[in-house]
Amino acid sequence: MHTFMDDLQWRGMVDNATPDIALQLQREVTTGYVGLDPTGPSLHVGNLAAIMLLKHLQRAGHQARVLVGGATGMIGDPSGKSAERTLLDEEELRYNQACIGRQLERLLDCSPGKHGVAILNNLAWFKDLGLLAFLREVGKHLPLNYMLAKDAVRSRLERGISFTEFAYQLLQGYDFYYLYTTAGIKLQMGGADQWGNIMAGLELIRRKAGGKAFALTTPLITKTDGSKFGKSEGGSIWLDPAMTSPYAFYQFWLNSTDEEAGRLVKVFTLLDKREIDGLEQAHQSAPHQRVLQKALAKELTSMVHSAAAYTEAARATELLFGRATPADLWKLSEQDLLAILGNVPQITMGREQLAQVAHVLELVTRGTQGTIFSSQGAARRMIQEGGLYINRVQVVDPYQRPDWALLRERYLLIQKGKKHHYLIRVA
Repeated sequence: MHTFMDDLQWRGMVDNATPDIALQLQREVTTGYVGLDPTGPSLHVGNLAAIMLLKHLQRAGHQARVLVGGATGMIGDPSGKSAERTLLDEEELRYNQACIGRQLERLLDCSPGKHGVAILNNLAWFKDLGLLAFLREVGKHLPLNYMLAKDAVRSRLERGISFTEFAYQLLQGYDFYYLYTTAGIKLQMGGADQWGNIMAGLELIRRKAGGKAFALTTPLITKTDGSKFGKSEGGSIWLDPAMTSPYAFYQFWLNSTDEEAGRLVKVFTLLDKREIDGLEQAHQSAPHQRVLQKALAKELTSMVHSAAAYTEAARATELLFGRATPADLWKLSEQDLLAILGNVPQITMGREQLAQVAHVLELVTRGTQGTIFSSQGAARRMIQEGGLYINRVQVVDPYQRPDWALLRERYLLIQKGKKHHYLIRVA
């Protein structure tokens, strides 16, 4: 049984923890849980830190649980929010919960038995708990001044907070109390913004059950510039491949800065200290090879999607951004071409329309209805800077006639600058 707390400290994954938590984990096999509300049909990369806590807890010989809040999801956690959440209906919550459950089964060992991660739903104990009983059993034990002191509440007092969201900490606190008294769960974990809610649970356990439980939170992950982690130009980075493709997911991690990658590889992978030290040394020796970013992208894409998805994403990246030659592009079958370029913006053009295009400038502006370039001037500047390629061949003459052979007799791959690609499908 390796030391859970020492490992988390080294990884920079401890923001706050109750006293004696390390002693508790050494004393006995302890069951811990994290809570996730089904506010959407997919988890996002911001949820991965909590999932990694569960993985480390299991590896240390303890037991792990996930609570997907069918009840608390109806309310909405005010933590980290500047305005009221939009309430979801029961049907949408059930759908979200089912989707998230399938994701968790892929990410965690949920095999039957005491070592598998069980997925819980707090609607099971809230659905038959009446309002009066809840107020007597829970509300009576948490003073108003105690609840008002929580950061998530205090930060919203001036702008306004409904009683519904104000009472959220009572619900989460009761979750911990219920699991402590009925299942012997003694540890709750989560992000740093959950500390106040978790403390409500510890207080209920102390006041109602005369017991002692434990809490641990991990720092909220931010980018180097301090902005929220898990966002890209296209929005949130989701774990569902239909919402964020494996290729886009891979690219998100690959585009981490050196500083971010050195931190994130500790938080989001199970690589041990020896392996990470080796990666850091290799990265320092040749930063241009982006060893840390590639390892991070490989580990995360393989874990969240699959090893096959990682292979395809890496292959697509090499084709689009690496040293692949025009000849490499022509060797691809249509199936492989579309598999690799499936997430590149696609533009459909008729063969007669293509035949009427006079030159490159017209192809990438009017021919593509402004999708690639909004004006011929912008396209001309890109060509002058050496940043426009068609089928991996650099365009040097803006008035060159578009007489290139079509890939598999129907495709043109346009590269604009270093990162933007478009696939023209000729119908």
